[in-house]
Amino acid sequence: VQLQASGGGLVQAGGSLRLSCAASVRIFSFNAVGWYRQAPGKQRELVADITSVGRTNYADSVKGRFTISRDNGKNTVHLQMNSLKPEDTAVYYCNADFGRGTDCWGQGTLVTVSS
Repeated sequence: VQLQASGGGLVQAGGSLRLSCAASVRIFSFNAVGWYRQAPGKQRELVADITSVGRTNYADSVKGRFTISRDNGKNTVHLQMNSLKPEDTAVYYCNADFGRGTDCWGQGTLVTVSS
C-alpha cells in the first residue's frame, strides 16, 4: 500500500489549504485514515481522522477550522484547512490504519503559515 500526500504550501494566516492523501488501494478497506502533523521540535500529533463508516475525530486545536473527508471512488482522503494560524505550521502526514496493529504512513507535505 502506498499513500501519496499533496497540497501543502505557503499561506498567510487566515488562509486555506486542502491536503489530499491518495491511496494505491481501496480506502474503504481501511479501519481509518488520519492526518497527523509534526512541527519542528515537537512530537507528531493527530490532527483528524475518519473511520471506514465516516465517523470523524479532530484535535481540539483544529475543531471548527479543519474538515476531513473521504472520496471512496477516488481512494482519497482530504483535509480542508481554513482559518490557518502560524501554529498550524508543520509537516503533515497521512496514515492508514488497517487494524490489528498495522498501519502505513505516507510521505509528509509541508504546510507553512506566515503571520
